[in-house]
Amino acid sequence: MWNIPNIITISRVLLIPLIAGLFVSPWEYGRESAAILFVFAAATDWVDGYLARKWDQTSPFGAFLDPVADKLIVAVTLIILVHDYQNMLWMTIPAFVIISREITISALREWMASIGKRANVAVATIGKVKTTFQMTAIAFLLFFEAGTVFAQYSLYILMIATLLTLWSMIIYLKAAWPIMKGEA
Repeated sequence: MWNIPNIITISRVLLIPLIAGLFVSPWEYGRESAAILFVFAAATDWVDGYLARKWDQTSPFGAFLDPVADKLIVAVTLIILVHDYQNMLWMTIPAFVIISREITISALREWMASIGKRANVAVATIGKVKTTFQMTAIAFLLFFEAGTVFAQYSLYILMIATLLTLWSMIIYLKAAWPIMKGEA
């Protein structure tokens, strides 16, 4: 359990309160520091998986914690951004869609695994593209203050991420639908 990839994953979880705390702090560079830490944490998602495979250190604990860490960091940062931006159309609805999708697909994967059909809803390329857009948008939204032109462009990226989020959810649900209907 205590291998380097798992320690990296645990560190990502431990960075979440620090990112949130820096973002809401009155410190002049809190926002920028939160964004930099978020980018670092997002990069560790790739690093821990790469090292686990390269060093043959995959583990059940890592397989469990890695997606949990990803979903926690996205959910927490989106919640603080909703509070900061206070924009229903451009921030609140996308955050709701993204968080709801993560919960739905996690539950779907858990259920499919319980019936031996996990491969039907394995991570697809669209999910990786969605994650890239999400992480990019969130990093920029953490960095740029609401109301700036850069923040507006970041909200456009978040909208693209939201559309990819919906698209990927439809793909996963479509793959599982025959099983949910009892046809397979």
